[in-house]
Amino acid sequence: MAELWELTAAEIAAEVRCGQLSVVEITQAHLQRLEQVNPRINAVVQEFPDEALASARDLDQRIAKGETPGPLCGVPITIKVNVDQKGHATTNGLKQLAGLVADQDNPVVANLRRAGAIIVGRTNTPAFSLRWFTNNDLHGQTLNPRDAALTPGGSSGGAAAAVASGICAVGHGTDIAGSVRYPAYACGLHGLRPSLGRVPAHNATGADRFIGAQLMAVSGPITRSVEDIRLSLLAMAAPDPRDPWYTRSPLEQGNFERRAALCIAPEGLVVADQVAVALREAAERLRAAGWTVEETPTPPLRKAARINAQLWMAETQFSTVQMIRNEGEADSQFVYRQMALDAGNIDLDGLMQATRSRATLIREWETFLRRYPVVLCPVSAELPFPQQLDVRSEADFQRVFEAQLIQRALPALGLPGLTVAMQPVGVQLIAGRFREDILIAAGAAIEAAGPVVTVCDPE
Repeated sequence: MAELWELTAAEIAAEVRCGQLSVVEITQAHLQRLEQVNPRINAVVQEFPDEALASARDLDQRIAKGETPGPLCGVPITIKVNVDQKGHATTNGLKQLAGLVADQDNPVVANLRRAGAIIVGRTNTPAFSLRWFTNNDLHGQTLNPRDAALTPGGSSGGAAAAVASGICAVGHGTDIAGSVRYPAYACGLHGLRPSLGRVPAHNATGADRFIGAQLMAVSGPITRSVEDIRLSLLAMAAPDPRDPWYTRSPLEQGNFERRAALCIAPEGLVVADQVAVALREAAERLRAAGWTVEETPTPPLRKAARINAQLWMAETQFSTVQMIRNEGEADSQFVYRQMALDAGNIDLDGLMQATRSRATLIREWETFLRRYPVVLCPVSAELPFPQQLDVRSEADFQRVFEAQLIQRALPALGLPGLTVAMQPVGVQLIAGRFREDILIAAGAAIEAAGPVVTVCDPE
């Protein structure tokens, strides 16, 4: 019989809903798992077991009174430390923000609570959420529970490590350049970057962000099943007036043609053999499920990645560069220098041209996605990187940066992307704006033809 911490979110919610398990039982089991494995991987960096158990007892009492439980009733989740959770510090991995305690929940956190989820801890991120690796001077380094020599991904590396090791069933993450999709890939999980505007967000602990982050940063779930992606998204996407970009849009958007574009090596990207093999296997799984799959080039990705760099670095240079200096963390300073060199000098003309080019690219992509409702492509051009590879040298950083081309491109387009776990290498799906239903359908078809994702014991 499976341990309670091995159950998926859908299984937990079903057991709680029918009265087979109490929320307290589920929460206790996951807190015990956290106590057992977290010292070995450092995924959760803020713990509050008494608070979690109090929430569990309260939910059990409300269910006993006949209250209708939400879609994630009793499901243990984690929240990334770069979003506000009432009563806890929104550190973003920074020593200078260690005392920045939130007095209200970010909308995504509030939505998850209303859906019945129980927050069992807050997960690690690199300083400034800036890297595809998870390490900082405040909280330390997070290890990949499947292989400690490899990155757990970043910036939501703590979230992915927590889900993979059974600390929680759903990990909240954020994505501005792959920070949900890559940790899911590195830890052998599923991870969704929703469309811009699908999931409301706002950190009251800080000022509103500038145009780059407003257009590209989103929250999304990391899970061990595609069905859990769907449940988590439904919970996260509830309306909230605090986010001016929020768009009320149903998850199910109607019928679509089951046609996929397969693009193994977009725009000259050099892809590892194992990645290409996984993509062809995923294509065959889709075909077996009744999809038509055609290998074809996609609209531009390098231009979109360039726009991502320009928008992100313009914001960083305008608002964050002094904080990077003040933090004095060598890794983030090195990475910032490399990213700034790639973006070049961003003046007003450059920023205006980038936002105009973005509209042109979105038009090209949305037109392409009318013909091919889903694109099957790499998450990364390489297998998960060795720990700290990006800061070993400028050449190593450029290797990492190039491999993450599609992760960097997608946020500039506002499109949703889903990492689908396969053994040993996951793949990425892209769909049109607000067509997460297509991603979930295609992801479920790929998932159904292979082994299920299971919890691992950290090495």
